[in-house]
Amino acid sequence: MPSSRILLFLLLILAVHGGYDWLSNRPQDAGIDVPSGKLRSLSFAPFREGYSPLEEIYPLAEHVEEDLQVVADKTETIRTYSSLGGLQPTPDLARKSGLKMIQGAWIGGGYKDNRKEVDALIQSANANPDVVKRVIVGNEVLLRGELDVDRLIGYIREVKRAVKQPVSYADVWSMYMKHPKLFAEVDFITIHILPYWEDEPISVDNASQHLEKIVRQVENEARGVAPGKPILIGESGWPSAGRQRGMAVPGVVNEAKFIRGMIQVANRHGFDYNIVEAFNQPWKSELEGVVGANWGLLSVDREPVFPLTGPVYENPDWPITYALASLLLLLAAGLFRNSLATLPISRLILFLALAQVFAACLVGLADFLWYTSYSVWQRAYTVVITLANTGLAAALLYRCSAILRDKAGDFGMANILRTAYMLFIGLAFYKTYGLAFHGRYLSFPIEQFAIPALGILGLMACQWLAHGKINRQLLSFDQLIGWNLGRRRDPLIAYSLMLACLAMVFGEAMAFLGGRDFIQAHPGLSAGLPVALEYTLYNRQLLSWLGCLITLSLPFWTNRHRAE
Repeated sequence: MPSSRILLFLLLILAVHGGYDWLSNRPQDAGIDVPSGKLRSLSFAPFREGYSPLEEIYPLAEHVEEDLQVVADKTETIRTYSSLGGLQPTPDLARKSGLKMIQGAWIGGGYKDNRKEVDALIQSANANPDVVKRVIVGNEVLLRGELDVDRLIGYIREVKRAVKQPVSYADVWSMYMKHPKLFAEVDFITIHILPYWEDEPISVDNASQHLEKIVRQVENEARGVAPGKPILIGESGWPSAGRQRGMAVPGVVNEAKFIRGMIQVANRHGFDYNIVEAFNQPWKSELEGVVGANWGLLSVDREPVFPLTGPVYENPDWPITYALASLLLLLAAGLFRNSLATLPISRLILFLALAQVFAACLVGLADFLWYTSYSVWQRAYTVVITLANTGLAAALLYRCSAILRDKAGDFGMANILRTAYMLFIGLAFYKTYGLAFHGRYLSFPIEQFAIPALGILGLMACQWLAHGKINRQLLSFDQLIGWNLGRRRDPLIAYSLMLACLAMVFGEAMAFLGGRDFIQAHPGLSAGLPVALEYTLYNRQLLSWLGCLITLSLPFWTNRHRAE
């Protein structure tokens, strides 16, 4: 009878979890299909895992050929950012794949490197006029502050004299507005419009209107200097994973929505465009974190992130993660079956529910971190943090079982739980410091701290169910872990975690207040601060992280009572 009762409630919890996952991952309408399923132009950088321009490890010719074949049915044209670094055979290979090119020269602060890039661009453009239809001299070099505008114009003029193709320079749209003489120097105006990265981030639902507004604004500015010049939206896209910025939320469905919506605007108004980018770029995670590495239509493994036609799934692999979490629940139920056999129904359901929640969090953590790990050290961290969460989850279930069975605390297990929580809290301080003061590219580590935070709430729920009441004594950390370890300064942890929350809000708001375009739109602290706080407190990821910190602090506000 006890075994059949356990099985019944196991099936109930699995059904609830399965229904939730199914409802959360229904196919979503991402807008009107891309005509013929093909894009006009797509940024092309064939860097695979282990290859990086930062380390000067460049793609092989066979990589370039294979990747061109992959994108040939998705785009008519590719945009490259360099004419060297393993990309030298690209024009010949693009010809074989039926692709045209917007070829670039990577310009930076080094004169010798610039000379090699410009010479290679000129040589390639003249040798392949049937493939290379436009050229771009430099990419965001003014934004990076690596070159002054006059030196840049010198390179533009040199290339214009040497090639027959139209010549341009590519940068964020505000750089053209800041240096209007560029309008007269280029044959076509190449601007980057990335609503996610704006100083005032734009939601995906308003991104297409924002794009249209910026193009009109640039057209009006150019009219007084070089009327009638065509505009190329040289980069526009949306990240499929990473940190939220204000109202701009990364996601697979949102990436699909943005690209499809942008193409509708471009077709309606005759804009020329290039989508960033073909493939997720592992090397960018070193500079721009998870969000920088996930702008591609295709993953690192060259699999589609989302389709250009039809409905889109945020997580099409949810049945796999659900099945793995269910297996972990069954494993936990088997390990604790003797303890569960005598539990009243309410306590049995709570234990099994906690086990399933921990299992789902653990599988989600491992899946997300492994997918967004691109190097040996990133994968090593994934393994370590997953094992740490696994150990903590097992210890929490052991302690929850003891509370629900009205068993006395165990000194050894209490020490394990305290040590684990001190390590996680230390890591939380480190993560919060980075987010508060250097958080532009850092993701909120919610998945890594879901089990520690939910574990606190689970222990509290078990205490309440076991004692039929709840008070400050029962909520103290010593009571939760089952032993008084004599730590009288635990309230300092609670105060420190609250200060970390304030630092997080302060840092995020200051990041908005320091933006050049934000300052122009909202001059003065009195005008800018309310807007910055609105963007900050709208951020659901940030609020979830604050929720983790607050939850971790709860049992440390009072810890003066000896465990029973």
